[in-house]
Amino acid sequence: MALDYDSALAPNSYYDQYFEREAVKILPGEYFVTPRDLLIVTVLGSCVSVCLRDRQSGIGGMNHFMLPGNSDEGFGPVSSSARYGVYAMEVLINHLLKLGARRHQLEAKVFGGGCVLRGITANNIGQRNVDFVLDYLHTEGIELLAEDLLDIYPRKVYFFPASGRVLVKKLKNLHNTTLLDRESDYSLRIRKAPVGGAIDLF
Repeated sequence: MALDYDSALAPNSYYDQYFEREAVKILPGEYFVTPRDLLIVTVLGSCVSVCLRDRQSGIGGMNHFMLPGNSDEGFGPVSSSARYGVYAMEVLINHLLKLGARRHQLEAKVFGGGCVLRGITANNIGQRNVDFVLDYLHTEGIELLAEDLLDIYPRKVYFFPASGRVLVKKLKNLHNTTLLDRESDYSLRIRKAPVGGAIDLF
């Protein structure tokens, strides 16, 4: 499936039989933006996802990220955690703008931040992710239309950017450890890797 022109860091594309449309699955640290009537899917534990779209054009996208660092660092203006979160948000926003979205027309729905990773529960990472993303959207003046945050369950999120519709399924029984393994590995990676890449701020 040729999705290169509107994709960003999300190579997992497939045809969703249930919803009868092209779909893209994003993993921790990935995001995807599109001007087309696609489905974007992710599964969240402690990470958060922001579903962001231009309310007029329907250009939309989703990210999937977690703040690095520890609970003592917080997410103030100079913390590495804040820099990482801002980077994750600005990369998503900038790709939307490149496709023709207007920043003043952006609206958001946010999900995740569950307390599901036993190894990093002490850092309260889910709460910190939620606090960061809500503060970011408020500071940037991006309207928050809906949220499903915290709790103890992972979530599967289905986002239809063209319409803005989001479906959320709470996963009360995990059949394997794939989600927990992915987020644990991702958490270790972002602690070791500095934020990189150029961002154009608008």
